[in-house]
Amino acid sequence: MTFDTRYTAWASRSRKLYEQASEVIPGGAGSSARTAKFGWMPYPPFMTHGTGSRIYDADGHEYVDYLLGLGPMILGHRHPVVTAAVAAAITEYGTCLGLPYPLEIEAARKVVAAVPGVDMVRFTNSGSEAVGSAVRIARAYTGRRLVIRFEGHYHGWQDTVYWSNHVDPAAAGPASRPRPIPSGPGVPAELADTLIVLTWNDAESFAAVMAERGEQVAAVITEPAMFNTGCILPEPGYLELLRQLTTEHGALLIFDEVITGFRFSRGGAQEYFGVRPDLTTMAKGLGGGFPVAAVGGSREVMSIIADGGLRRRQRHHGRAGRAWAVREAARARRAADGRAALARRRRRPGGHRRRSRHGVPALVQRPADQELAGCRAVRAGGFVYRMVAGDAAPRRAFSSQPVREPFSVIGPHRRRCGRHAERRGGLVRGDEQRCAPRRSAGLK
Repeated sequence: MTFDTRYTAWASRSRKLYEQASEVIPGGAGSSARTAKFGWMPYPPFMTHGTGSRIYDADGHEYVDYLLGLGPMILGHRHPVVTAAVAAAITEYGTCLGLPYPLEIEAARKVVAAVPGVDMVRFTNSGSEAVGSAVRIARAYTGRRLVIRFEGHYHGWQDTVYWSNHVDPAAAGPASRPRPIPSGPGVPAELADTLIVLTWNDAESFAAVMAERGEQVAAVITEPAMFNTGCILPEPGYLELLRQLTTEHGALLIFDEVITGFRFSRGGAQEYFGVRPDLTTMAKGLGGGFPVAAVGGSREVMSIIADGGLRRRQRHHGRAGRAWAVREAARARRAADGRAALARRRRRPGGHRRRSRHGVPALVQRPADQELAGCRAVRAGGFVYRMVAGDAAPRRAFSSQPVREPFSVIGPHRRRCGRHAERRGGLVRGDEQRCAPRRSAGLK
């Protein structure tokens, strides 16, 4: 009996819902990440509800949610404190007042108190929106147009940054100087001239580009730890190099902490690694399951949007990148229902979470679930909200050796994860898909 035959019988109700959804929703799901293209074959299971670390589908099956709702459910599903706080806020304030109100001040103060590189914050609705705002702020602040980003990192779907996520090495060119590759159709090719794409963790290529074009660079945007093409921690000194050279050349350093924020530590990866960026983007864990995101940064940089506009700062020229004129800023504007999520995110994880050696919470509730917690990706910082495992790279996923190369396999490992999943009543697909790794120049 094939997997598809077994799965169709096992998830018959989900199949009917998928057929209904496909009539009115492209791909039968509200996000491409939930479609067959991303491994949910022949169709995704349809969920009915979730509680804590568990979610339940329309066919009555229970799951341990290692996916964490694609990232946001850092406190688990329907956390009682968060749920009660949001319900009370809606009852007291409403949902969209269109003008400032006191709750936004309290929410902003909690973000500022938690994240080292944030003196001021403005809330948005999604991580993509926050990244788009950060890039625009950086360009307005510096008066420059070039943005450096890295292959394999994902910074949202906006045209300015939707490039070079999962690339074809043949099309991308040499690893030391890759060509920008649009991550999907509809991205204007003309925007390639506004980007410089480099290989992650390759210190030599970054230093060479900054020496050559550093005076033209508005910002360097990076995940402080790479979690969108496998799980790769920065090499020792690499983030420090990004910080040093951006400062020397008068460019801004943007940390995209949509995934790492409030996970590596309460203050995110920037607190854990001790490197402070100029701008930080946050989402997912910030809202604890609600559509809350934010862009924050130093008071000097964030003051550029204080009056509702973006005006270029007059700066002192020179390689030292000395500070340009500062003026005080007004309070941040928008509201955040993530106030309660931040209030609960103390120095220690709570309830159903355990903390890995790198401060990354892993959703493991009962002893039977802890077999997956033995995965190297969980124990040493590789696990944030998805399992990375598979037949193509079992030694990297389950050994004590550091993960150095990007790899991402959809589906559980056929042996260790597979046995665990089947004991829990799950079905294990035998033909896992694996994204081709990019050459790892500069990696050991």
